[in-house]
Formats: sequence, C-alpha cells, structure tokens
Amino acid sequence: MKKISKNDTAVSSVIGISIILVISLLSIGLLLLYTAPLISETQNMAKAQKIEQAFTVFDSRVSKSSLGESPLQTTGLSLMGENVEVHGTQDSYNESSIMIVLLSSNSSWYSSFYPQRGVWNAWKNYEGETDFAGFNASMGKVRYYSGDRVIAYEGGGVWSRYPSGGTVMISPPEFHYNGETLTLPVMKVNGNDSTGGSSNVNINVGSSNVPVLLYPNTSMNANFTNPLNCNKILIYINSEFYDGWAEYAETLTSTTATLDHENQTAIIEMDTRPEMGTFFLTNPSFKIAALNHTNTTPFSNFSFYFYVDGSADFFKSSGMTLTATSGTKTLVYSFYKNNLGGNVILAAAPSFTSYAIEYKDSLAGINEIWESDPNSYFTVYSFHQGNTKWANCTVDLLSDSYLMNYDSNHPDFSWGPVSSTSTTPDLYIVKGNANSTQSLNNITQHYMRLLAQDGTIECTWEQKHNEKIEVDDSTYTLNYDGGGAILTYLHITSNELNVTLE
Repeated sequence: MKKISKNDTAVSSVIGISIILVISLLSIGLLLLYTAPLISETQNMAKAQKIEQAFTVFDSRVSKSSLGESPLQTTGLSLMGENVEVHGTQDSYNESSIMIVLLSSNSSWYSSFYPQRGVWNAWKNYEGETDFAGFNASMGKVRYYSGDRVIAYEGGGVWSRYPSGGTVMISPPEFHYNGETLTLPVMKVNGNDSTGGSSNVNINVGSSNVPVLLYPNTSMNANFTNPLNCNKILIYINSEFYDGWAEYAETLTSTTATLDHENQTAIIEMDTRPEMGTFFLTNPSFKIAALNHTNTTPFSNFSFYFYVDGSADFFKSSGMTLTATSGTKTLVYSFYKNNLGGNVILAAAPSFTSYAIEYKDSLAGINEIWESDPNSYFTVYSFHQGNTKWANCTVDLLSDSYLMNYDSNHPDFSWGPVSSTSTTPDLYIVKGNANSTQSLNNITQHYMRLLAQDGTIECTWEQKHNEKIEVDDSTYTLNYDGGGAILTYLHITSNELNVTLE
C-alpha cells in the first residue's frame, strides 16, 4: 500500500496571490475614491481658468466696441458642457443695477435718512422731497455657470464667484476715480439669450457708440451740476457680485464700502468738497463736514461779520451764542457786551449761558470752561450820516491776539495725546499755570478737531436778546481742510451694449 504525503506549499501560494490581489484592488479603489474628486476639481479649475480668460478677452472687446474702435466685436467661447446666458431684460436689471444718491447735509431729511442709508432702497421714502437728487442706471450681465460656479461680465468688469459664496475680481469694472473726478461709464447689457452643451459659442456685442449722459445733466435734475454741490455721494450697487464690487471700491482713494447681504448690495460712500465760503446769517444753522482732525490747524477762516441798523449800543444787548455739536461733544461760544466800552467780547450771556466758552463731552464726563482775558475784545465800528446810524463788528474765532484764560476748577482732560476724548497739543492746563492762557485760535482749532472725530459738526448761531443783529446783512465765513482726496466732479454715462449668442 502506497503512502501519500501532503504538501501545503501550493495552497499557500494561491492564498498569498489572492491577498496581494485584494490589497491591490483595494488600493486602486481607495486611490480612485480619493483622487477622482481631486482630478475632477483640477479639471474644473482648468475649465474655469479658460472661461475667465475668454471673458477677459470679451471685456477688452466690449471696450473697443463701446469706444467706437469697432462697433461689432465677437468672442469665441468653448462651453465644455456648461452654460452661458445673456441677462439684459428689465427683470435682469432688478438684480443688476446702480443707484446714485447725491446727499446734502443741509437737507431737511438728511438726519432721518443718513442713519439708515446702509440698505438697498433706503432712499425710497425720500424721493418725493423737493431737493432729492438721485438716479438709477441698469447694468445687466453675461453669465457663465457650472453648478454654483459663476463667471460673468458686469459693469465693465469680470467677476468670478465660487460655491462658497466669495467673489474674486478678474478684471476691474469701469469705475475710475483719481481723487478728484469719478468717471463711471455704466455698461448696460441688452439681450435675452442662453445656450449650453459642449460646442463652441460666439458672443457678439455691438454698440451705437452714443452714450447717454446721466451726469452732469440739469435737464434731469437742477442739482446735477459740476462741481458737485452736495456733501456725499452714495453709490448703491445691487449685484450678484456685490462683495467683489465692495472690495474693489475699498482700494480707491477716500472711499468706504459697506454690505447689505440680504439684498446683495454694496454701498459705496464718497465725500465731496464741503461747502465753504461766505454765507448770510438768514440761515443761522450750518454744518462743518469732513473736517480733517488729523491736521493740527484745519481751519483757515472761521469768522462772523455782524451788522446792526442803528446805534452801536445795540451790540451791548445782543447776547449771541454759537453752539457746535457732534456726537456726545458740545462747544458753546457766548458773546456779550464789554462793560468798559461798546465792544464785543466772549462772555457769559446772563440768563442764557454761564461761561464765555464751554466744552462738554457727556459720554466721558468732561467739562472745560474758558473766560476772556480782560484786555481782549472785538472792536465795534459805528457810523452815522445825518440821522442814520449803523455799526458793525467782525468776530474772528481764529484770532491769535484774542486771549482766553482756563477757568475750570480741575485740570484739563482734553489737551493730551490723540484719543477719543483728547487731542494734541499735549498740554497740562490748570487754572493759573503757564499753559492756562491760550489764543482763541488755539482753542477753536483744538475743540473743533475733537468734535470732528465724531463726524459732521452741526453749528447754530442765535441772538438771545432783542434780535438787533440784521441777519440779512450779517455773514459768516468758513474755510477749512476737508481731508485728503475730495470728490469734486462726477461724469456718468449709460453705454448700451447689444449682446447675442450664436
């Protein structure tokens, strides 16, 4: 009988090969599982870059068409399985437009509107005001999309929006500001077309090369003039790419941008040249906008010319005040008679004020008072011709010869390093010390700079007794540093673009 011996070597080899095969298949599977999305993402990125390049070329050709170099321009685009649309109808403009509001701080509705300016349509309740100045300009867009990935031409720029919601500017819009002039040719897309698939498409754009002048244009509104006669320009950009618009605006000189996420709107705010010069006191309230508080002497002229139709004695009983406020800060000047003569001095007006000059910051609990030096006054000049008498007096709030003495019972709080409650010069002032006598110029420049930290300064002049000052013949003069770049001129046009796909 034969004896059969067993050998497990062959079985072990088969099992080993099987294990290796399983591991290899698992590795390949895992590799495909984790690298396929990366490959797909890389392909999508490459696709998006090609589309961005094509839209950049389209942007350049639109400029040629709108500027008259060639009225018809064509740009080829490979869709690569995705979609492109022309959004140039009234419904499209509801989601792609610009609203510009010219805002004057002297308007009766300013204080109501300005705090709520940061939302789309904030101006709607004020369009009926007689001095409302604003207009809308439609944009539209040419839009490529692949799922949530969007690339588009809008407003003369190319924008790329990611699924996460962020927008990147590929090429800048037609929005040009040199620190003095804002030039805004609004590119208005006309058309309603769409296509998709894997084929190539031509985007055709034509222009009449006849832009419509929106600003300056007094036939639209008497206030649409240059130089600008308002205090601020608010530009509302309602757009799918609103955050990209805002980021671009922030790169421009002296502009600020806020976002209304709910309405997909960027609100761009620009200061214009403040109103300066000489004005009659028939309107005794005025505002000092955009005072450059970083300048240690921002005022070059701040004075009053007072006229009375009659005896110079009328000045003795006038009892005038000038009150300046901003935020929680208040500065009050009181003018009264000089007991030793017929001249005007800074002094308390009995029953109305307690001090010649008083500065308060209610939030910080600061109170600082000043009284006139006995030898300081503003001369009253009197005249007569027959039985007719008249007199005048010029009060210069920037006088270096008119001296004031610090009269608070505590050291100063506001003459220090720059902060929310103090500003330079950094002095220690206490009644009677070497710094306690300051010129009226130093005092005005110092406290007005503190007020300007909180924004626009609102000023009101009043006469407390008898109203002897003739406001029709009395004036104030105001000139100051309004900051760095100041918007002075505005040029806005609407440029029609007829866009089709083929």
